[in-house]
Amino acid sequence: MFNILKNPTPRQIALASAGFISLMALVFHFAVSRLLDLPVLVEAVILGVFILTGAYLINLFYLKKYIYRKVKVIYKTIHRHKRSPDEKAPGVEADQNIIEEVEREVNEWADQQQQQLDRYRAWAEYRRKFVGDISHELKTPIFTIQGYLHTLLDGGLYDDKVNMTFLKKAAKNVDRLYTIVEDLSAIARLEAGNLVLEMQAFDIKELTEEVFEDLEMKARDKKISLEFKEGASQNYKVLADREYIRQVLTNLVHNSIKYGNVNGLTKVGFYDMDKNILIEVADNGIGIPNHHLLHVFDRFYRVDKSRSRAQGGSGLGLSIVKHIVEAHKQTINVRSTPNVGSTFGFTLEKA
Repeated sequence: MFNILKNPTPRQIALASAGFISLMALVFHFAVSRLLDLPVLVEAVILGVFILTGAYLINLFYLKKYIYRKVKVIYKTIHRHKRSPDEKAPGVEADQNIIEEVEREVNEWADQQQQQLDRYRAWAEYRRKFVGDISHELKTPIFTIQGYLHTLLDGGLYDDKVNMTFLKKAAKNVDRLYTIVEDLSAIARLEAGNLVLEMQAFDIKELTEEVFEDLEMKARDKKISLEFKEGASQNYKVLADREYIRQVLTNLVHNSIKYGNVNGLTKVGFYDMDKNILIEVADNGIGIPNHHLLHVFDRFYRVDKSRSRAQGGSGLGLSIVKHIVEAHKQTINVRSTPNVGSTFGFTLEKA
């Protein structure tokens, strides 16, 4: 009995309503026929109105209680925040299409849950891939260093033909390990949002000239010319962190040299975009296949793994570049064609 009043099922609501209305109809009929001498037709009309009113009120009472309790349980499940007593509704409005409203909110909640689940799966997959990439990147120099050192310990240290050569190669791989660890640390700071930018106005062309001077020897070794594009003679002032933008330019120009062809060309251009300046670093090197373009900014992603490792580096440079540019609330992109060349472009706010 108490269960019918507290938490009824639809069948219990129907049975309770029918039983209660039938009982009240009999009592009313008995009372009217005994106390009042009314015509049969009038008595039937009064009885019909009484039954209709009773059925309406009883069913409305049960449905409001029934729906409200079920909806309350649903809202407790799908809502993350706890409502204050002032926010809690005392019941369900009789004229409100509560079922449709709950269905809509539950569907929205289900979509949100699915999106969150998809993000968790993507993050888990990214984390597994990242751990595998780190392991692979660290394993190569560690095994190489291990091989050189064991050879030296097994007697190669006293062989003047190999000792210095092996020590230099071991040192080179230690430098590579250090570069990977430093770049990983930089990535961690950038992704944690701990990058503190020292914003200042400076001449982007002057900074590019400094980068050209720093990389002049590397470019000369591959007989690659470092130049400005036509129309880039104008000096533009930008508002950014000068040293971080130096790192961006250095990485992009260095990559153009690393993957450029002998006797090739690297050009830097500047384009006025109203509130921003677009900086482009273009080369006529080996280019990047189209299916790799979406991933060039991913950590440890290498288009040509064998050539990339032979050239050195951590495989994190472009990822760091992307983080720095985005920390400035700007964008970076790439377009490329195999055997034609690549162009990396990023924007900076005009000072």
